[in-house]
Amino acid sequence: MAGGATVEGPPQGGTAALLAYLLANRKVWGLTIGFAAYGYSFYLFLTWLPGYLVQTMQMSILESAGFAAIPWICATVSDLIVGGWLVDHLIARGRDETVVRKTVLVGGMLLGLAVFGATLTSDPVWAIAWISIALSGLAASAPVGWSIPSLIAPRGGTATIGGIMNFANNMMGVVAPIATGFIVGATQSFATAFLVAGIVLLVGIAAYVVVLGPIEAIPEPPARRFEPMGAGN
Repeated sequence: MAGGATVEGPPQGGTAALLAYLLANRKVWGLTIGFAAYGYSFYLFLTWLPGYLVQTMQMSILESAGFAAIPWICATVSDLIVGGWLVDHLIARGRDETVVRKTVLVGGMLLGLAVFGATLTSDPVWAIAWISIALSGLAASAPVGWSIPSLIAPRGGTATIGGIMNFANNMMGVVAPIATGFIVGATQSFATAFLVAGIVLLVGIAAYVVVLGPIEAIPEPPARRFEPMGAGN
């Protein structure tokens, strides 16, 4: 299909059979684990960034609100320019689609590791700079991650793969804030919480590189063969 998207049409063998087939496919797991790793850091910053600035950087609530907006502004710009315009621009100019998408996808996740830098400084300006780099990288990779289901799905499977990865990503919206709260409560510091987020990102990068592999279509599920009752008797 033009643009590399999956062929439209009903799934072969029915929806339940397709779901089981996709859940057994390594590409789906690579995409799901990678996108869930992105979601962990995203929801950590979404819920805990103001608290980090107040507790660790000794800011007032009002100051933390202003500083916390900076990484999200950077992330929005990165999302629109890199994850949106630049990827399409490079592909339209004839660059290899897989190379472009995987470079932005993995490169953005690698930039997310800048979260480690925030554990090494007590200067709020440097902390915000490191977090801005991390969120900008993650924001650039997110649109590419969302485009992959339509590029790897067999016929009728785009929504199913999207649902699987979105479920895992939203689960991180539950896990990341709770885990961060427990870690900060136990250590009285965000350093360990940010280290955990970095480790999760490393797992996600490995999933994108090793498990997902090339961005190419998953083969159609094998057709079921039914024999008439009594055949062979």
